[in-house]
Amino acid sequence: MEISIEFDKCCGAGQCVLAAPEVFDQRDEDGIVVLLDENPPEEQYENVRQAAAVCPAAAIEVRG
Repeated sequence: MEISIEFDKCCGAGQCVLAAPEVFDQRDEDGIVVLLDENPPEEQYENVRQAAAVCPAAAIEVRG
């Protein structure tokens, strides 16, 4: 799985953190997404895909 983030699109909604807290977090100062795990284990794949799907800014892209 390959995860890419367009940080300039991120609006800080935090939906990715709710969907996949082991993979995503937010910066304290502005809420912008932080990728915690560039190569998440397979058991996290569905959560990562869900995080990308619910992102209101479409800032997360998942391939694989």
